[in-house]
Amino acid sequence: QLQLAESGGGLVQPGGSMRLSCVTSGFPFDRYAMGWFRQAPGKEREGISCINSRAGTNYADSVKGRFTISRDNTKNTIYLQMNSLKTEDTAVYYCVANVDCSVPPYAWNNPDASWGQGTQVTVSS
Repeated sequence: QLQLAESGGGLVQPGGSMRLSCVTSGFPFDRYAMGWFRQAPGKEREGISCINSRAGTNYADSVKGRFTISRDNTKNTIYLQMNSLKTEDTAVYYCVANVDCSVPPYAWNNPDASWGQGTQVTVSS
């Protein structure tokens, strides 16, 4: 059974940093493209970063240059390093398996993707 478990969320001040982790199990992790999505209150869900099976990455313009996605195939885990955080980064962040990194962020999700439960990130002073 495919499982995704996000961790690392919490409260951080503007300008600060935070790292999210997503531990996975139940599928051939090294063959899957993985992504991070987020949803802020009152806003639509958005794809923000994606990493394919060869560790190629893609980012939404809203986080490019501030966020870094990575993967460790020995631990079946992906990470999201978030720097220079802004109040508008406040959202629930989701780990998603089996996305399509070769298309624009709005199209990364697909009917075969699997989602974690999410972790809250709050950027506030």
